[in-house]
Amino acid sequence: MRGDLEWGTIPGLVRAAALRYGEREAVADGRVRVSYAELAARVERAAAACIAAGVRTGDRVALWAPNSLDWITAALGAVTAGAVLVPLNTRFKGTEAADVLARSRARLLFVTGTFLGTSYVASLRRAGVPLPHLERTVVLGDTAPDEAEWTTWKEFLAEGDRIPADRVRARADAVDPDSPSDVVYTSGTTGRPKGAVITHAQTLRCYHDWADIAGLAEGDRYLIVNPFFHTFGYKAGVLACLMRGAVIVPQSVFAVDTVLANIAAERITVLPGPPTLHQSLLDHPARAAHDLSSLRLVVTGAAVVPLLLVERLRSELGVGTVLTAYGLSEASGLVTMCRRGDPAETVATTSGRPVPGTEVRISATGEVLVRGHNVMRGYFEDEAATAEAVDAEGWLRTGDVGVLDEAGNLRITDRLKDMFIVGGFNAYPAEIEQLLGLHPDIADVAVVGVPDPRLGEVGKAFAVRRPGARLTADDLIAWSRREMANYKVPRQVEFVPELPRNAGGKVVKGELRKRS
Repeated sequence: MRGDLEWGTIPGLVRAAALRYGEREAVADGRVRVSYAELAARVERAAAACIAAGVRTGDRVALWAPNSLDWITAALGAVTAGAVLVPLNTRFKGTEAADVLARSRARLLFVTGTFLGTSYVASLRRAGVPLPHLERTVVLGDTAPDEAEWTTWKEFLAEGDRIPADRVRARADAVDPDSPSDVVYTSGTTGRPKGAVITHAQTLRCYHDWADIAGLAEGDRYLIVNPFFHTFGYKAGVLACLMRGAVIVPQSVFAVDTVLANIAAERITVLPGPPTLHQSLLDHPARAAHDLSSLRLVVTGAAVVPLLLVERLRSELGVGTVLTAYGLSEASGLVTMCRRGDPAETVATTSGRPVPGTEVRISATGEVLVRGHNVMRGYFEDEAATAEAVDAEGWLRTGDVGVLDEAGNLRITDRLKDMFIVGGFNAYPAEIEQLLGLHPDIADVAVVGVPDPRLGEVGKAFAVRRPGARLTADDLIAWSRREMANYKVPRQVEFVPELPRNAGGKVVKGELRKRS
């Protein structure tokens, strides 16, 4: 049975998983162990709290926090209350997060307290961006600002105890499969964040197929290092596990020592992630000290995978299944996948074949076009951008250049949008250029991706100083680290008298790449 028909909605999936898997372990978050029945109860309590807080069906609820059991509970609770989830990138600075909150008109925000030494509460309050639609902010921690619109997670949940269970169930049952489940904000060539609207039915069908193709099974132990704010972490991770009765083992940040320890201690069987993660694992000097024999399934993507990496995963770690995939937020995060049994060369050099119900073709200019059930309903409240991205026949312009082989496998060869990938995160030059242009000593700037042995690619900025400015490369990089997410920060800066431009005034980035 199709995923969208079997469960209907994400709340339906949570309830079905509780009935099907009951006392089986659902989440192993450090010392906290939660069964499927217990997870469903936590989700319903969070949904009750959302209802008590005034969340209505269709309201946007944002979540800005690292991977954890609380993230899962808050996200699924909000969606069960009929809300539309807006996940925020944990690498965002306060102004970047506030911008998405303003654009989405989120009424409720769940936010972590401190993560990686940064107070997200303080960062958001310093942003100074008006948020007239944001009514409540819930801190996933023990303390919160002493103001009416702020509360702790514990206090928030307690507020929901007055909402009867039948009211929560009725709200969940009223969710329509074709209504939005989430809005994932992604930056385009203009650098202006756009929210891809995805429905419950699209999500469930895509990741039902993902779980089928990957071979995810009941009892698998799935280490989710991919951030939950990303489709790869939330949908190919949390939701896929709920579909199959696998155990979710969240890890809040990628640290190879922690990954090694978790694989051994938790007997991890499934480890998706970008090639950087697996390369770091294989090359770690202490790898031999950890028992990694439980690993059986690796799914990767976001970059071309070296053939040697696939072969090493299979031969050195004994991973039985290594697959690659391709997707983008505007297509529910999933377009093509390799299949189990594909030769190593196919896995390494292509992103596999279209998933069921999806068509892929290459335009006259070489651009990859996608059509199918997975294509977004549109950009949130942006008809012009939607019309530019999806044509009248339903074909989505991906902005990527690629080729299809005789077997229908897709190989991505270039990026029309100049986007480059930093350790698995999409970095968009126009957005970075827009931020760098705010520096008072910068007159003009262009950013290109350059190779990096650890992260795959990083940004290099070609900058023109304002007259009389003495800005150094180190100064600009340090300033960037304060003003933008770390993966966007240029690792190299070259000052030039002027940028090369064509007759139309556009920067000739090909020339800059040759100089890199």
